[in-house]
Amino acid sequence: MFKVDFGKTANDYKHRAGFPQRLFERLAQLDIGMRGQRILDLGSGTGALGREFAKRGAEVVGVEPSAALISEAKRLDVEADVRVDYVAATAERTMLDENSFDVVCAGQAWHWFDRAKAVRELKRVVRPDGRVVIAHFDWLPLPGNPVASTEELIDKYNPEWKLGGSTGLHPAAVTDMRVAGFEQIETFSFDVLVSYSHAAWCGSVRASAGVQASLSADEVARFDQRLHRLLRERHSDEPMDIPHCVWALTCRAPG
Repeated sequence: MFKVDFGKTANDYKHRAGFPQRLFERLAQLDIGMRGQRILDLGSGTGALGREFAKRGAEVVGVEPSAALISEAKRLDVEADVRVDYVAATAERTMLDENSFDVVCAGQAWHWFDRAKAVRELKRVVRPDGRVVIAHFDWLPLPGNPVASTEELIDKYNPEWKLGGSTGLHPAAVTDMRVAGFEQIETFSFDVLVSYSHAAWCGSVRASAGVQASLSADEVARFDQRLHRLLRERHSDEPMDIPHCVWALTCRAPG
């Protein structure tokens, strides 16, 4: 069975590209992420989504089961001069008060939850007429590009990894919100290029579910050496422009 522990990736999370500012600008147009809003970030990881809301004056609480990721998130918060409060819990059982948040969000995390339980918990803690954001930021494998080459290598080292070939779109989350009775469901997406050096790309890939989160330390080291060699041989130009898709769902809790 494919098991992941993202706590093992905490030191390499810094290589992962954060959500672009354009996402937050789009959300602000929907009155999401505004100053004074109380926002819950489910599966907060190292805080990439919640920290940006905190920079904009929101009061943010992050829920994350991994102590290692919370520790790294707090370090990054200090660097950014913002405050986010963290709770060591899961999206399925936050242990937080009901009807206590204006916005509940999940960044690059919804697919890891027990979605049926998470949506019930989300519905419990969000205020009536409150907002929900589910956001993803996925690299895109295209024929012959570095992502496609990388995913081929991950498959060789970790055949149980089944997350390759992403289109960047996540329709299952739409169904989850519809079934739960959320209203005014909207989605949007846009593509962006993110520049990586070989070293930064390798660090980002190490922090993925298919590598450091699920392989042994020896396997990770061998994979990392092979990926460096592959990039030198097939994709020698630096920096590399890696295509990504930003996808977001927004909706409103019943009033």
